[in-house]
Amino acid sequence: MIKTIFAVLLFTILPVTSPVLAQDKPDGPGAPGCGSQEIKFDVQTNKAKHPVQPEPGKALVYFIENDSDFGSSPKPTTRIGIDGQWVGATHGNSWFYISVNPGVRHICANWQSSVLLGRKTKTAAAHFTAEAGGVYYFEARNTFWLDHGSPSLTLNLLDSDQGQLQANTLAFSIFHQKCIEHKGSKCPKTEDQTQAADQF
Repeated sequence: MIKTIFAVLLFTILPVTSPVLAQDKPDGPGAPGCGSQEIKFDVQTNKAKHPVQPEPGKALVYFIENDSDFGSSPKPTTRIGIDGQWVGATHGNSWFYISVNPGVRHICANWQSSVLLGRKTKTAAAHFTAEAGGVYYFEARNTFWLDHGSPSLTLNLLDSDQGQLQANTLAFSIFHQKCIEHKGSKCPKTEDQTQAADQF
């Protein structure tokens, strides 16, 4: 009798709880700012000057990858996400910028693939409050030396003077989004890169 009651309860509860567990499971690196794991980027860089014109009523955010303390090759390709969507990527010592609407923004930096044998990808996250007309510089710093332990990725807000210096010194990142489907997952529908950036 007890076994019968237990079996009825078990099959009654499972259909209710299983979908909840599936919805809670993240498909990306796990931080609020990160996007879907399937989205990847091809990145090229150039040294040409890229004048930046802030959009009225929005904030301007620079993302700078600093690999000066990464003593291995190849360098990581670092994806940048805002509020759950990848907005671009950098490779080597490079940068790009994006306009965002005012408000609290969750950002994420993530190696899109492992670059060191036997090492996992790295993720860093932060949040900040964007103000209309504000300019912000975030540095994704990749660090690794063979005799100094594990690799690391940090994401930090820079002083504006230091940010300008790095942007004027490093290469500009030109990226193109691609999607790689894995077993059991499908690529999300995405818009043109410029249109997607306008959502923020």
